Amino acid sequence: MGPTVTFAAQVSGSALPATGLSYSSAPGRWVLAASVLGSGIATLDATVVGIALPSIGRDFHVGVGALQWVVTGYTLTLAAFLLLGGSLGDRYGRRRVFAVGVASFALASAACGLAPDAAALIAARLVQGVGGALLTPASLAMLEASFAPADRSRAIGAWSGLGGLATATGPLVGGYLISALSWRAVFFINLPLSAVVLAVTARHVPESRDPAAAGRIDVPGAVLATVLLSGLTFALIEGPSSGWTSPLVLAGIIAAPAAGAALIAVDRRKANPMLPVGLFAVRQFSAANAVTFFVYGALGGALFLLPVELQVVKRYSALASGVALLPVTAIMLAFSARSGRLAARLGPRAQMSIGPVVAGVGLALLARATHPGSYAAVVLPAIACFGAGLAITVAPLTTTAMEAAPPERAGAASAVNNVVARAAGLLAVAVLPVAIGLTGDEALRAATLAPAFQAAVLGSGAMCALGGLLAAITITNPMRPPDVARSAGRWHCALAAPPARGPA
Repeated sequence: MGPTVTFAAQVSGSALPATGLSYSSAPGRWVLAASVLGSGIATLDATVVGIALPSIGRDFHVGVGALQWVVTGYTLTLAAFLLLGGSLGDRYGRRRVFAVGVASFALASAACGLAPDAAALIAARLVQGVGGALLTPASLAMLEASFAPADRSRAIGAWSGLGGLATATGPLVGGYLISALSWRAVFFINLPLSAVVLAVTARHVPESRDPAAAGRIDVPGAVLATVLLSGLTFALIEGPSSGWTSPLVLAGIIAAPAAGAALIAVDRRKANPMLPVGLFAVRQFSAANAVTFFVYGALGGALFLLPVELQVVKRYSALASGVALLPVTAIMLAFSARSGRLAARLGPRAQMSIGPVVAGVGLALLARATHPGSYAAVVLPAIACFGAGLAITVAPLTTTAMEAAPPERAGAASAVNNVVARAAGLLAVAVLPVAIGLTGDEALRAATLAPAFQAAVLGSGAMCALGGLLAAITITNPMRPPDVARSAGRWHCALAAPPARGPA
């Protein structure tokens, strides 16, 4: 384990300058590799499971409700503990918490692969989400703390693009593993990947923490966040089958808003809260997270149903449904890092306004995927448009949320942005099947699924486009003062402020 990064650091025996790592340096590339690989296994697992859902349903003889829990069980604990994971990283070291998260994720993945029934699988997915909650905010905070300010946007852009690559690769990897072996292999693949991440992290990643973090861990905040998300999710998933007036569903409906109000009240009084409410006083930070909620909510709902639709309605194999999404992989790989560089040069507002609209059009075009026709005619145009929208959006969206917060709150800012994205996807997966009437034993039949899927992607496309409209209204490009500025007929230094009074 390496020494701590404060104003200088040691990596592989070499001292780093106070300004931080360079993107083009070997130490910088190693830190980026560890961060991308670590967050990538969590992202890969979240998407690869979508391809496995029909196979899991057949093996365990369960319907849509249980499959929702396979997805939302992971997302639930991930979202509930992300803020706590960010706080732990700021306090005890981002690299340390990252490594613990990767190891926990690997052990839970093994339990998922060995699960004898749906209940055991859901329980293991809950634990897997906790591991993801530890590693995800730490992976981004490590970049923010390690890289020089001039290289952070580029590093985060690469992190976003390669993370998007993991998202897009998930269906392909999952389809291959399911076709060649079993759906259980999609969990076992995490074990060797986690071992590589732990080795690279121990050797090459410097430690970093927030020196101002002090006091006790916000355990009440973590508990209240868990009650909020779990109560709401349970009520939305179980309400249609158990009845909205059943005692457990009513308990969830009542507990969720009460826990949310208590969470805000409790954390307002804490010096170092799990939910840093003060960050939302920064307009740019609040705006970026609002856009995140719209965009990732739209993606979460649509991508939950897309692999199922391709296999049930279009009769694709698990592998073919994964291959169908390959254009997203190619587009994200080719353009996400460039998108991050462009946003760093011109400002994020244009891309955050245009990208979600393009992605929304792609989602809406997926309604044609239920029609007869070849892949090139009815699926590919939608997938290409969707991928282009993601490539335009993801890097500037993440960078904007991170740069709006003070550097010492990098872990908290990363956690907040991640929890907003995960909670949006969680709620979308819980709400969307209910909203489109996709419940009961008939839900996974082609005649029922096709019209419901059309309604789902049209609604998701509209929601994504609304995220772009919101960005156009609320996001501002940061001030970039020239090297020399003229004001009131006098020259002054390159500060974002009026010139000092006095003689020219």
